[in-house]
Amino acid sequence: MKKVLALVSSIILLGASSVYAAPAANSTGKATIAVVNVQQLFQNSPRIADLNKKLQEKFKVRQEKLMTSQKSLQGDMEKLKKESPTMSKKDQETLKNKITKEQTTLAKEAADFQQDLNKEQGKVMKDVLAQLNSVIAKIAKSKDFTLVLDSQAVIYAADKADITSQVSKEFDKK
Repeated sequence: MKKVLALVSSIILLGASSVYAAPAANSTGKATIAVVNVQQLFQNSPRIADLNKKLQEKFKVRQEKLMTSQKSLQGDMEKLKKESPTMSKKDQETLKNKITKEQTTLAKEAADFQQDLNKEQGKVMKDVLAQLNSVIAKIAKSKDFTLVLDSQAVIYAADKADITSQVSKEFDKK
């Protein structure tokens, strides 16, 4: 499940690392830039943690089934390795065929699981990123920022340019 969380976080970071733009210039005619630490936002957001938990719960049964199938396969492979010298050729062939069938089934189920998980993560991420973009745009407009960048893409920004905490508060309200 840690891999699932890592994958979700990676997808979030890839999708959220884009540039968020507000109107071309503020009322004074000068460009003002703000930054948001999107990675920090996702790591500390109770809302994101809740979404991850729901995703884990939704796929928990299938993941446990895959793990059980994998353990069964490993048990059969160990049995073949240990007992093959004393087994009849017929029993060896039967066990080898069983292992081959289990491997094929497990590979298909794992691929289906991963595909379904990726699809669900994509849906969740699309919604989250749309909401995050909306929150950032709202704050940028209210504070009269010309441009908002992900702080991971910025070499330096003054502390007053960082609106991460404001975005976090607004995002977690929803």
